[in-house]
Amino acid sequence: MQRVGVDIGGTFTDLVAQDEKGGMRTTKVATTPEDHAQGIMTAVAKAGIDLKKTELFLHGSTIAINTVVERRGVKTALITTRGFRDVYEIGRSNRPEAYNLFFERPKPLVPRSLCREVTERMTARGEVHTPLEPHAAAAIVAELEHAGVESIAVCLLHSYANPEHEIALGRIIGSVYPRAYVSLSHRILREYREYERTSTTAVNAYVGPVVARYLASLQSRLRDKGFEGEVLVMQSGGGVMSLPAAMDAPVRMMESGPVAAAIATRLPSTWAGRRPRRA
Repeated sequence: MQRVGVDIGGTFTDLVAQDEKGGMRTTKVATTPEDHAQGIMTAVAKAGIDLKKTELFLHGSTIAINTVVERRGVKTALITTRGFRDVYEIGRSNRPEAYNLFFERPKPLVPRSLCREVTERMTARGEVHTPLEPHAAAAIVAELEHAGVESIAVCLLHSYANPEHEIALGRIIGSVYPRAYVSLSHRILREYREYERTSTTAVNAYVGPVVARYLASLQSRLRDKGFEGEVLVMQSGGGVMSLPAAMDAPVRMMESGPVAAAIATRLPSTWAGRRPRRA
């Protein structure tokens, strides 16, 4: 049985395969932006890989970060606790380029016109201060569906302490607008600080449908070629995750490709007698 590793870049798609005896095969083909999975299958065919004999398919990609940089994500809405609609747009007061007179903040991925508020409130201790109003929430979801929104990010106050209201709102979205891609902040980044959690969830919702469609296409193409092994996707933190996990939280693969390269340099560095420096 063999293992296959593939990375999609903006220009090239690279493949490395290792068989059970340690033999290596590599190939490079042009990336196919209109259908990234096609470039992968071209690389597989060019390398002469028999997917029926492949047990592990490792995948790194820049598709998530390129979707953000090129602003090719889907029409996304954001639902927050009443009174916190502008958290995402206000952001933080830090200024990355303090002496740049022409510095401009990045334009939010979700416009203010698609930010909605629901009546509910959790305390920082995770106690219910104001119950969620389900009928009002359902009306908001129906309104967003009518507006042509494809993806919905949900970030309610203090959901890191108690996600009960986010879970309930997720169920409401599922019943009112089942075709919507839903990102609940407690599942994406269960940490305190509203802006960080909101912005991360918004990014996940923005790229989610694009990445999910791509990964579903890749999975289908691999199966058509007889692949029955496991597909693992590289995360920004250096670990890997399953296809379902990547479809639910594609924001975790924003630096998927670059971090894999950084990790890969450790092995030849070890051979050369060099140790990684600590920051």
